[in-house]
Amino acid sequence: MHHEHSIFFGFFNDLLTRLFGPVDGAPAWWRNGVDLGGLHVAGIAPRGEHGELLGWVPDHLAMAFVVFLFCAALFFFASRTYRRDAPGGLQNVIEAFVDFLRGVIKENIEHGEHYLPIVGAFFFFIFFSNICGLFFFLQPPTANLNVTFALSVTCFLVFNAEGIREHGLFGYLKQFLGPMLALAPLMFLIEMIGNFARALSLSMRLYGNIYGEHTASGIFTGLMPIVVPWPMMALGIFTALLQAYVFTLLTTVYLGGATAHEH
Repeated sequence: MHHEHSIFFGFFNDLLTRLFGPVDGAPAWWRNGVDLGGLHVAGIAPRGEHGELLGWVPDHLAMAFVVFLFCAALFFFASRTYRRDAPGGLQNVIEAFVDFLRGVIKENIEHGEHYLPIVGAFFFFIFFSNICGLFFFLQPPTANLNVTFALSVTCFLVFNAEGIREHGLFGYLKQFLGPMLALAPLMFLIEMIGNFARALSLSMRLYGNIYGEHTASGIFTGLMPIVVPWPMMALGIFTALLQAYVFTLLTTVYLGGATAHEH
């Protein structure tokens, strides 16, 4: 059965209420948001259909934190049980994924082995977030645009920062000028728009695929909770892996383009 909130929504909000009191006492910006030059940024506290406060943190934030804790615990346990001569089942699975990610990095980034931690963090966080949609008592945080946009903005900041570190600020901006000086102003504008559009496209692609798959699975499960959802669950596993791979692949492509040197 499809649920609107995960089991961790109530858990975290009850815990925060015990620690800090009712959410009505939270700062105004936490409850109502802030206005930035006419642009209203919504508050963090979730609200119901009629505007009533539901708790301290929304479900996608609680689930993102749960996935983070799960990844931290999983890889800490894997590091403690690492055996070079007699690897266990978990170690074999993780090493297979790590070798796969190394191959993706090698194909797209010259001498990019040191990017494995950030690329691996994207892949495993997104994959486990997507997988949450297969369990009726959880919600996939990547089915919320706030989470996917935060991931894409992180990717955007990383590859641009690495491009500046590799080439210097002016050397990196020179890449956006194009080959002809006469068209440099126009090319710079077009290239900058395309550069910023990467953050939007990354977030919308991941959000649209996971939200659509999760919604469809919920509908089929509600209509026929036995047998019928099984093909959708198999498709969900494939989608979870595919979308994690696509996000990771595009991250390495952007990093490779930002740090590449002309030959």
